Amino acid sequence: MQEETGRLPVAYRSTGAALWRRFRRNRLALAGLLIVALLACAAMLAPALAPADPARQSLEDKRMPPGGKYLLGADEFGRDIASRLIYGSRIALMVGLVSVLFAAVLGTALGTVAGYVGGAVDEALMRTLDVLLAFPYLLLAIAIVSALGPGLQNTILAVGVWATPGFARVIRGSVLAIKEQEYVQAARAAGAGTGRVVVRHVLPNCISILIVYSALYMASAILLEAALSFLGLGVQPPTPSWGLMVSTGRDFITLAPHIATLPGLAIAVTVLGFNLLGDGLRDALDPKMPA
Repeated sequence: MQEETGRLPVAYRSTGAALWRRFRRNRLALAGLLIVALLACAAMLAPALAPADPARQSLEDKRMPPGGKYLLGADEFGRDIASRLIYGSRIALMVGLVSVLFAAVLGTALGTVAGYVGGAVDEALMRTLDVLLAFPYLLLAIAIVSALGPGLQNTILAVGVWATPGFARVIRGSVLAIKEQEYVQAARAAGAGTGRVVVRHVLPNCISILIVYSALYMASAILLEAALSFLGLGVQPPTPSWGLMVSTGRDFITLAPHIATLPGLAIAVTVLGFNLLGDGLRDALDPKMPA
Protein backbone atom coordinates (compact mmCIF):
# COMPACT_ATOMS: atom_id res chain seq x y z
CA MET A 1 0.00 0.00 0.00
CA GLN A 2 1.13 3.51 -0.70
CA GLU A 3 2.01 5.66 2.23
CA GLU A 4 -0.33 8.63 2.42
CA THR A 5 0.10 12.06 3.94
CA GLY A 6 -3.26 13.81 4.34
CA ARG A 7 -5.49 13.04 1.41
CA LEU A 8 -2.99 12.50 -1.39
CA PRO A 9 -0.45 9.69 -1.72
CA VAL A 10 3.17 10.70 -1.24
CA ALA A 11 3.95 9.94 -4.91
CA TYR A 12 1.37 12.47 -6.10
CA ARG A 13 2.52 15.06 -3.58
CA SER A 14 6.12 14.60 -4.69
CA THR A 15 5.16 15.00 -8.34
CA GLY A 16 3.18 18.15 -7.57
CA ALA A 17 6.07 19.58 -5.55
CA ALA A 18 8.50 18.89 -8.42
CA LEU A 19 6.18 20.59 -10.90
CA TRP A 20 5.88 23.63 -8.66
CA ARG A 21 9.66 23.83 -8.22
CA ARG A 22 10.16 23.80 -11.99
CA PHE A 23 7.41 26.35 -12.50
CA ARG A 24 8.55 28.84 -9.89
CA ARG A 25 12.09 28.91 -11.27
CA ASN A 26 10.63 30.75 -14.26
CA ARG A 27 10.12 34.33 -13.12
CA LEU A 28 8.16 35.25 -16.23
CA ALA A 29 5.78 32.34 -15.62
CA LEU A 30 5.20 33.59 -12.07
CA ALA A 31 4.46 37.03 -13.47
CA GLY A 32 1.94 35.46 -15.85
CA LEU A 33 0.34 33.53 -12.98
CA LEU A 34 0.05 36.75 -10.98
CA ILE A 35 -1.61 38.58 -13.89
CA VAL A 36 -4.10 35.74 -14.42
CA ALA A 37 -4.81 35.52 -10.67
CA LEU A 38 -5.47 39.27 -10.46
CA LEU A 39 -7.75 39.06 -13.50
CA ALA A 40 -9.70 36.18 -11.95
CA CYS A 41 -10.06 38.08 -8.65
CA ALA A 42 -11.28 41.18 -10.49
CA ALA A 43 -13.87 39.13 -12.36
CA MET A 44 -15.15 37.32 -9.26
CA LEU A 45 -15.19 40.40 -7.02
CA ALA A 46 -16.35 42.90 -9.63
CA PRO A 47 -19.38 44.19 -7.65
CA ALA A 48 -17.18 44.84 -4.62
CA LEU A 49 -14.18 46.26 -6.49
CA ALA A 50 -15.92 48.47 -9.05
CA PRO A 51 -16.10 52.05 -7.72
CA ALA A 52 -19.33 52.81 -9.65
CA ASP A 53 -22.07 51.29 -11.76
CA PRO A 54 -20.44 50.54 -15.13
CA ALA A 55 -23.62 51.51 -16.99
CA ARG A 56 -24.30 54.80 -15.19
CA GLN A 57 -23.94 57.77 -17.51
CA SER A 58 -23.14 61.39 -16.69
CA LEU A 59 -22.92 63.75 -19.63
CA GLU A 60 -21.39 66.38 -17.36
CA ASP A 61 -18.39 64.07 -16.82
CA LYS A 62 -17.94 62.80 -20.39
CA ARG A 63 -14.32 62.34 -21.49
CA MET A 64 -13.08 63.36 -18.03
CA PRO A 65 -9.35 62.56 -17.72
CA PRO A 66 -7.96 60.14 -15.13
CA GLY A 67 -7.68 61.34 -11.57
CA GLY A 68 -10.00 63.15 -9.25
CA LYS A 69 -13.57 61.92 -9.42
CA TYR A 70 -12.69 59.01 -11.75
CA LEU A 71 -9.52 57.05 -11.07
CA LEU A 72 -9.04 56.06 -14.72
CA GLY A 73 -11.23 58.75 -16.23
CA ALA A 74 -14.64 58.62 -17.88
CA ASP A 75 -15.65 57.59 -21.37
CA GLU A 76 -17.64 59.45 -24.03
CA PHE A 77 -20.87 58.93 -22.04
CA GLY A 78 -19.39 59.81 -18.66
CA ARG A 79 -19.20 56.18 -17.52
CA ASP A 80 -16.46 55.18 -15.11
CA ILE A 81 -13.72 53.46 -17.12
CA ALA A 82 -12.25 51.64 -14.10
CA SER A 83 -15.61 50.00 -13.37
CA ARG A 84 -16.08 49.04 -17.02
CA LEU A 85 -12.61 47.52 -17.14
CA ILE A 86 -13.32 45.44 -14.04
CA TYR A 87 -16.66 44.20 -15.37
CA GLY A 88 -15.09 43.70 -18.80
CA SER A 89 -12.74 41.15 -17.26
CA ARG A 90 -15.80 38.97 -16.66
CA ILE A 91 -16.64 38.98 -20.36
CA ALA A 92 -13.04 38.25 -21.35
CA LEU A 93 -12.73 35.32 -18.94
CA MET A 94 -16.17 33.94 -19.73
CA VAL A 95 -15.52 33.90 -23.47
CA GLY A 96 -12.04 32.49 -22.97
CA LEU A 97 -12.98 29.75 -20.51
CA VAL A 98 -16.18 28.55 -22.17
CA SER A 99 -14.84 28.65 -25.73
CA VAL A 100 -11.59 26.91 -24.82
CA LEU A 101 -13.47 24.27 -22.82
CA PHE A 102 -15.75 23.68 -25.81
CA ALA A 103 -12.78 23.44 -28.18
CA ALA A 104 -10.79 21.21 -25.80
CA VAL A 105 -13.63 18.71 -25.36
CA LEU A 106 -14.61 18.57 -29.03
CA GLY A 107 -11.02 18.70 -30.28
CA THR A 108 -9.92 15.96 -27.89
CA ALA A 109 -12.77 13.72 -29.02
CA LEU A 110 -12.04 14.26 -32.71
CA GLY A 111 -8.27 13.97 -32.29
CA THR A 112 -8.53 10.80 -30.21
CA VAL A 113 -10.82 9.10 -32.72
CA ALA A 114 -8.66 10.15 -35.67
CA GLY A 115 -5.39 9.12 -34.03
CA TYR A 116 -6.51 5.86 -32.47
CA VAL A 117 -8.74 4.53 -35.25
CA GLY A 118 -6.63 5.80 -38.17
CA GLY A 119 -7.29 4.87 -41.75
CA ALA A 120 -10.20 6.40 -43.62
CA VAL A 121 -11.68 7.87 -40.42
CA ASP A 122 -8.45 9.72 -39.70
CA GLU A 123 -8.22 10.97 -43.27
CA ALA A 124 -11.82 12.21 -43.35
CA LEU A 125 -11.62 14.03 -40.00
CA MET A 126 -8.27 15.65 -40.67
CA ARG A 127 -9.19 16.86 -44.14
CA THR A 128 -12.38 18.38 -42.75
CA LEU A 129 -10.42 20.20 -40.07
CA ASP A 130 -7.88 21.32 -42.66
CA VAL A 131 -10.69 23.15 -44.43
CA LEU A 132 -11.32 25.15 -41.25
CA LEU A 133 -7.60 25.78 -40.79
CA ALA A 134 -7.38 27.12 -44.34
CA PHE A 135 -9.44 30.17 -43.34
CA PRO A 136 -7.71 33.04 -41.53
CA TYR A 137 -8.83 32.81 -37.92
CA LEU A 138 -10.52 36.21 -37.83
CA LEU A 139 -12.27 35.64 -41.15
CA LEU A 140 -13.63 32.30 -39.93
CA ALA A 141 -14.94 33.87 -36.73
CA ILE A 142 -16.50 36.76 -38.65
CA ALA A 143 -18.22 34.31 -41.01
CA ILE A 144 -19.71 32.31 -38.12
CA VAL A 145 -20.90 35.37 -36.19
CA SER A 146 -22.28 36.98 -39.35
CA ALA A 147 -24.29 33.85 -40.07
CA LEU A 148 -25.60 33.43 -36.50
CA GLY A 149 -25.79 37.08 -35.48
CA PRO A 150 -23.78 39.12 -32.96
CA GLY A 151 -23.95 38.44 -29.25
CA LEU A 152 -22.09 36.80 -26.40
CA GLN A 153 -23.24 33.22 -27.04
CA ASN A 154 -22.47 33.32 -30.75
CA THR A 155 -19.10 34.89 -30.03
CA ILE A 156 -18.26 32.01 -27.69
CA LEU A 157 -19.36 29.52 -30.34
CA ALA A 158 -17.30 31.22 -33.06
CA VAL A 159 -14.17 31.28 -30.91
CA GLY A 160 -14.71 27.65 -29.88
CA VAL A 161 -15.12 26.48 -33.47
CA TRP A 162 -11.97 28.37 -34.46
CA ALA A 163 -9.92 26.71 -31.70
CA THR A 164 -11.20 23.16 -32.21
CA PRO A 165 -8.95 22.17 -35.16
CA GLY A 166 -5.82 23.16 -33.23
CA PHE A 167 -6.73 20.98 -30.26
CA ALA A 168 -7.71 18.10 -32.54
CA ARG A 169 -4.42 18.09 -34.43
CA VAL A 170 -2.32 18.29 -31.26
CA ILE A 171 -4.24 15.49 -29.54
CA ARG A 172 -4.13 13.35 -32.69
CA GLY A 173 -0.35 13.63 -32.82
CA SER A 174 -0.07 12.66 -29.16
CA VAL A 175 -2.43 9.70 -29.56
CA LEU A 176 -0.48 8.43 -32.57
CA ALA A 177 2.66 8.32 -30.43
CA ILE A 178 1.03 7.01 -27.24
CA LYS A 179 -0.84 4.11 -28.86
CA GLU A 180 2.47 2.59 -29.97
CA GLN A 181 3.89 2.57 -26.44
CA GLU A 182 4.54 -0.79 -24.78
CA TYR A 183 2.09 -0.26 -21.91
CA VAL A 184 -0.75 0.36 -24.40
CA GLN A 185 0.17 -2.74 -26.38
CA ALA A 186 0.35 -4.73 -23.14
CA ALA A 187 -3.15 -3.55 -22.19
CA ARG A 188 -4.44 -4.69 -25.57
CA ALA A 189 -2.73 -8.05 -25.19
CA ALA A 190 -4.34 -8.46 -21.76
CA GLY A 191 -7.73 -8.19 -23.41
CA ALA A 192 -8.64 -4.58 -22.59
CA GLY A 193 -11.22 -3.10 -24.94
CA THR A 194 -10.71 0.02 -27.01
CA GLY A 195 -12.70 2.22 -24.65
CA ARG A 196 -10.76 1.06 -21.60
CA VAL A 197 -7.41 1.53 -23.31
CA VAL A 198 -8.30 5.04 -24.43
CA VAL A 199 -9.75 6.14 -21.08
CA ARG A 200 -7.18 4.46 -18.81
CA HIS A 201 -3.96 4.72 -20.81
CA VAL A 202 -4.21 7.18 -23.71
CA LEU A 203 -6.15 10.19 -22.52
CA PRO A 204 -4.39 10.56 -19.12
CA ASN A 205 -1.12 11.02 -20.99
CA CYS A 206 -2.63 13.87 -23.01
CA ILE A 207 -3.62 15.94 -19.97
CA SER A 208 -0.37 17.91 -19.77
CA ILE A 209 -0.67 18.89 -23.43
CA LEU A 210 -4.28 19.94 -22.91
CA ILE A 211 -3.34 22.12 -19.94
CA VAL A 212 -0.58 23.93 -21.83
CA TYR A 213 -2.60 24.48 -24.99
CA SER A 214 -5.65 25.60 -23.02
CA ALA A 215 -3.62 28.34 -21.35
CA LEU A 216 -2.14 29.46 -24.67
CA TYR A 217 -5.50 29.35 -26.45
CA MET A 218 -7.08 31.40 -23.66
CA ALA A 219 -4.88 34.31 -24.76
CA SER A 220 -5.93 33.90 -28.39
CA ALA A 221 -9.59 33.50 -27.46
CA ILE A 222 -9.61 36.74 -25.45
CA LEU A 223 -7.86 38.54 -28.29
CA LEU A 224 -10.33 37.17 -30.85
CA GLU A 225 -13.32 38.20 -28.72
CA ALA A 226 -11.88 41.70 -28.47
CA ALA A 227 -11.41 41.82 -32.24
CA LEU A 228 -15.00 40.73 -32.90
CA SER A 229 -16.36 43.24 -30.40
CA PHE A 230 -14.18 45.94 -31.93
CA LEU A 231 -15.81 45.22 -35.29
CA GLY A 232 -19.29 45.31 -33.75
CA LEU A 233 -19.87 41.57 -34.23
CA GLY A 234 -19.19 40.41 -30.69
CA VAL A 235 -20.59 41.56 -27.37
CA GLN A 236 -23.15 44.31 -27.88
CA PRO A 237 -23.50 47.56 -25.90
CA PRO A 238 -24.07 48.48 -23.15
CA THR A 239 -22.28 45.32 -21.92
CA PRO A 240 -18.73 46.32 -21.02
CA SER A 241 -16.28 44.60 -23.36
CA TRP A 242 -12.67 45.68 -23.76
CA GLY A 243 -12.76 45.39 -27.53
CA LEU A 244 -15.98 47.41 -27.72
CA MET A 245 -14.46 50.06 -25.45
CA VAL A 246 -11.49 50.40 -27.79
CA SER A 247 -13.85 50.65 -30.77
CA THR A 248 -15.98 53.44 -29.28
CA GLY A 249 -12.97 55.26 -27.87
CA ARG A 250 -11.05 55.45 -31.15
CA ASP A 251 -13.24 58.39 -32.27
CA PHE A 252 -11.85 60.42 -29.39
CA ILE A 253 -8.23 59.28 -29.59
CA THR A 254 -6.94 62.85 -29.94
CA LEU A 255 -9.31 64.48 -27.43
CA ALA A 256 -9.33 61.76 -24.76
CA PRO A 257 -6.78 59.04 -25.55
CA HIS A 258 -7.40 57.25 -22.25
CA ILE A 259 -10.81 56.01 -23.44
CA ALA A 260 -9.24 53.67 -26.00
CA THR A 261 -5.73 53.15 -24.64
CA LEU A 262 -6.70 51.83 -21.20
CA PRO A 263 -8.88 48.93 -22.43
CA GLY A 264 -6.28 48.26 -25.13
CA LEU A 265 -3.65 48.03 -22.40
CA ALA A 266 -5.90 45.65 -20.43
CA ILE A 267 -6.16 43.37 -23.47
CA ALA A 268 -2.39 43.43 -24.02
CA VAL A 269 -1.55 42.68 -20.38
CA THR A 270 -4.11 39.86 -20.17
CA VAL A 271 -2.90 38.20 -23.37
CA LEU A 272 0.69 38.54 -22.17
CA GLY A 273 -0.22 36.97 -18.82
CA PHE A 274 -1.82 33.88 -20.36
CA ASN A 275 1.05 33.46 -22.82
CA LEU A 276 3.63 33.64 -20.03
CA LEU A 277 1.59 31.21 -17.95
CA GLY A 278 1.29 28.79 -20.87
CA ASP A 279 5.03 28.90 -21.54
CA GLY A 280 5.74 28.28 -17.88
CA LEU A 281 3.35 25.34 -17.73
CA ARG A 282 4.92 23.86 -20.87
CA ASP A 283 8.37 23.95 -19.26
CA ALA A 284 7.14 22.68 -15.89
CA LEU A 285 5.24 19.75 -17.40
CA ASP A 286 8.15 18.72 -19.62
CA PRO A 287 9.53 15.47 -18.11
CA LYS A 288 12.97 16.25 -19.54
CA MET A 289 13.29 19.35 -17.37
CA PRO A 290 15.29 18.89 -14.13
CA ALA A 291 13.18 18.76 -10.96
